[in-house]
Amino acid sequence: FTAAWAPAFSPVAMAARAFLIAVRILERRVTLWARRRIAIATGEKAGAQAAVKAAVPVIDSMVNKGIIHRNTAARHKSRLSALIKALK
Repeated sequence: FTAAWAPAFSPVAMAARAFLIAVRILERRVTLWARRRIAIATGEKAGAQAAVKAAVPVIDSMVNKGIIHRNTAARHKSRLSALIKALK
């Protein structure tokens, strides 16, 4: 006999859930990138720093979930820091 909840753990269902989680995180990343871009374009350092501070945990969570590689995340964070440092 099969339990009623068994289909929820089928490989197809689990892959669909993982995909939805990845999409949600990627959408959050796009939003944070847009805020950062706007803050840097206007030249306001405080807004850009806040945007980067909000983006770093999202990047780290993407690494923990296996959405991006840790070296890619390090590169993104490094470039964000360099952009903030270049603002005066």
